[in-house]
Amino acid sequence: MDIQEKKRIDELDYLRCVMIVLMVVFHLVYIESLYPYAKRVIYTFHMPVFLIISGYLTSFEKSPMQFLRNILWLFVPYVIMESGYIWMCSLLPVGDHIDNLTVALFFDKLFLHPIGPYWFFHTLILCGLTCFAVFRICQTKLLSRCILCGVIFACFSCLGMLSLPKALYFLAGVVIHYSGKSFLDVFQSSFLSLIVLVLLIIHPDNLSLGVAGGVLIVYFVISFCLSVFPYIRGRFRRVMLFLGRSTLPIFVFSPVFTILCKFLIPYFEFDKTGMLFLLVSLTVCISGSLAIGWTMDKLHISPLFFGREKIVVSSGEKS
Repeated sequence: MDIQEKKRIDELDYLRCVMIVLMVVFHLVYIESLYPYAKRVIYTFHMPVFLIISGYLTSFEKSPMQFLRNILWLFVPYVIMESGYIWMCSLLPVGDHIDNLTVALFFDKLFLHPIGPYWFFHTLILCGLTCFAVFRICQTKLLSRCILCGVIFACFSCLGMLSLPKALYFLAGVVIHYSGKSFLDVFQSSFLSLIVLVLLIIHPDNLSLGVAGGVLIVYFVISFCLSVFPYIRGRFRRVMLFLGRSTLPIFVFSPVFTILCKFLIPYFEFDKTGMLFLLVSLTVCISGSLAIGWTMDKLHISPLFFGREKIVVSSGEKS
């Protein structure tokens, strides 16, 4: 999305690193099956955090053509990767398997009811276009514009095109941006957040991003993660910030590697904890995704695919 940052906020890159690693870990089917409750916990907050950050870093001050150009470079990778995912689901016995894929069903999944991990792009496109139109056309108070955006999101949700809770997390980020508040003022760090998190997580009814308990989990996860950040230093800190700046290739390409990692499962069944499989698979998924991104950068394919010169971003560069 259209990121307007005079200076990078390291805390946001750090949060994105934590969330992208958790996303990859719990896209590994073997880990999902070993730790189903942990999966429910992670799925309660990891994508809401991404959506809040995306909304916060989105600005609607550019011209319509400039904003639509940003949307285009979400749409291009979305269409390519979602098309591939739909086709794969029609051939392989995966969780999203599609029987009897037709042209009509293909376009329904692509434009109206996406499947698989690339729903995130679809949500960003719909939310971004909606908020841009409302914020540019309706020169009313922030609350009124947010209510109108919420009503439109609800209509999309009724049509099955959008998850209303997920859209509202994006809108929450937009509200923080346009309220003039800093992200770090709203999400204040505290080690004591861990106590609240434990109390919330032990109750399964809270493990949904659309309930009040889930919203609190999202807030206190961010708060606790931010409290840890000052103590992460040296090379580990630099690696985390690098991954946080380069989440795009990891998000786009890691599903390919999580599927391939299924073939590693027989070699790690002796480890009942699954930790060895997790470490090897996580390394394969992240390094493989970054390698594809780096290759695209070097071959100058990234501008054609993502609309930017580089998607593997080193220190001091803009993502």
